[in-house]
Amino acid sequence: MNTHVIFYATSCQYQGTRMSSSAPETKEHYNHSNVKFLGLELAPLHIPWHRRMETVSVIHWLTVFLFSGFICIGFCIYLLYTNFYWVSLLTFAWVYYDRKCSRQGGRRFESVRKWRVWMHTRNYFPISLHKTSDLDPKNNYVFGFHPHGIMSMGAFINFSTDATGFDEKFPGIKGTVLTLQGWFYIPFIREYLLAASVCDVSRDSIDWILGKSGTGNAAVVVVGGATESLEANPNVHRLYLSRRKGFIKRAIVNGAHLVPVYSFGETDVFVQMPNPEGSRLRKLQAYLTKYIGFAPPVFHGRGIFNYSMGLIPYRRPIHTVVGAPIPTKKSINPSNEEVEAVHKEYMDALVSLFEEHKTKYGIDKDKKLVII
Repeated sequence: MNTHVIFYATSCQYQGTRMSSSAPETKEHYNHSNVKFLGLELAPLHIPWHRRMETVSVIHWLTVFLFSGFICIGFCIYLLYTNFYWVSLLTFAWVYYDRKCSRQGGRRFESVRKWRVWMHTRNYFPISLHKTSDLDPKNNYVFGFHPHGIMSMGAFINFSTDATGFDEKFPGIKGTVLTLQGWFYIPFIREYLLAASVCDVSRDSIDWILGKSGTGNAAVVVVGGATESLEANPNVHRLYLSRRKGFIKRAIVNGAHLVPVYSFGETDVFVQMPNPEGSRLRKLQAYLTKYIGFAPPVFHGRGIFNYSMGLIPYRRPIHTVVGAPIPTKKSINPSNEEVEAVHKEYMDALVSLFEEHKTKYGIDKDKKLVII
C-alpha cells in the first residue's frame, strides 16, 4: 500500500486497453441506455441505493490513499498561521512522542476493522478471501502479498478489516498490513491507519510483530512495493520478487512461517498508460522511486458519473487466495545460502498457487506468472 503521486491520464486513447474480464464494467450498469457525451459513457440516473453506497465507500478509501497526506499536512500548516497554531504544535509533538508506535505493533481497534464502510467497499468489486490451508495460532507468519497493483485494495480489505471474514477463516491469527514508514509521520492520518492495524514495513516493525507480540501474528508484506505498481495492468502478471529477500530473512530470523498470497484481479481495476522499459516516462518513474520512495503511475479508472474516465476503480472482482504455510528453521544470523534456499522454495510455492487457481478466476490456462 504505497503513496502515489498521480499524473491523471485524461486522454481517452487508453480506453481501448480496457480488459475483457469475466465481470466487465458494463455488467454493473442498471437501466443502461449506452448514453454518451463528449466520448464518455454516462452512468444512468436510476441506480440502486446500495450501489451508490458502495461507490461512496470506495471514494472514501481513494481520498484516504491519494489525498489524505496532503490534506493533513496542509491543514496543520494552515493552523500555524491562525490563533489555533498551538493545535499544530501539540500535534507535531504527539507524532514525535508516539513515533515508535508503528514499529511496535501499532494501536489496533477491532471496532474500526468492523466498520460498515469496509463491507460496502468489499461489495463494490467484490473482494473475496479464499483459504487453502489452516494456520496454527501457535506460530507466527509472514504473508507475502502479490501483486501490488495500484493501491493494494485486496491487502487492505482482506487483512486490515474483517469485511471478508479473515477472523473467522483464520481464528486466532491477527493480521497486520505493513506500509511505507512515511505515512506515520503525517498527523491525523497516522492514527487512522494505526487503528486499522496498519504498521510500517521496517525491520524493527516486522521483528516486533513476529518476536515480541507472542504467537498468532501475521505480518502482511506487499512484497513488490512501489516498483511493482508500474506493472499493474489488466491481464498482466509480473512480479518483482527475484531480488526481494528481506522478508524471507526476517521470517527465518524469527522462526516464522512464510505464506504466499496471490490476489487475482488486483491489477485489473485500473488501466495504466503504456510505459515500456526504456521509455522516458519509465525512466522518470524509476528515478522518483529510487530517490523519494514511491512511484507515480499514470492511470485511469471510471468516474462518478461516467464509466469511461476517472480515478474510481472499475468494478472487477478481486479474489485473494492464501496459500499453505512454509515452515522455516529459526536462525538468528542466517547465511546467504539459507536465505536463497527458502526464497526459492517460496517462489516455487507462489507459482504453484498461481497455476492451481488461475483458471478459476478467468485467467487463461496458458498464461504464466512472470517473476523478475
